[in-house]
Amino acid sequence: MAIGGCFSASALAQSDDLSARARDFVDALGKEAVATMADKTLSKADRFERFQAMFHKGFDVPSIAHFVLARSWNTATPAQRQDYLQQFEELVVRSYAARFDSYAGEQFQIASSRPDGDHDVFVITEVSPANGPAITVEWRVREHEGHLGIIDVVVDGVSMSVSQRQEFESVIQAKGGDIDAFLEALRQKNASMR
Repeated sequence: MAIGGCFSASALAQSDDLSARARDFVDALGKEAVATMADKTLSKADRFERFQAMFHKGFDVPSIAHFVLARSWNTATPAQRQDYLQQFEELVVRSYAARFDSYAGEQFQIASSRPDGDHDVFVITEVSPANGPAITVEWRVREHEGHLGIIDVVVDGVSMSVSQRQEFESVIQAKGGDIDAFLEALRQKNASMR
């Protein structure tokens, strides 16, 4: 019993440490995003570059991209996967950069966190607009080889990764399972957002 208690205490301490690191990680990333949003002197290109840098620093892009492409990842060639990773990253960064263009002084704060397994932590934040109710945003942070990375964002109970996965599966089905046709659709969407 005493040995089991020691292991439990050790596991709890590691979980608490991971939760604290995950909260600090999301807090720093959130503050950087708010500073970028509030800086109205940035050009659209500069804003895109900053969000792209934050995306690389804060998100586990390969894991998200692989999850979102689902079964089609396994049938894609290495060249198609590389093209997809580039198009996926641009799509996500441009989508979020466009959303942040309408920033109007919303406040971002950490509300709580909860571990999910040995390597994941949900960091729950509240985003409070200048007028209107607060929005709950959960950031699923995963530790992999000592590094933290966001693998999903859940806004008011809706997983962005799952939503994107469903959308991509629908497009791939509409294209008859043709990955090249799907990639062309992604390229066109990114071009329209530029």
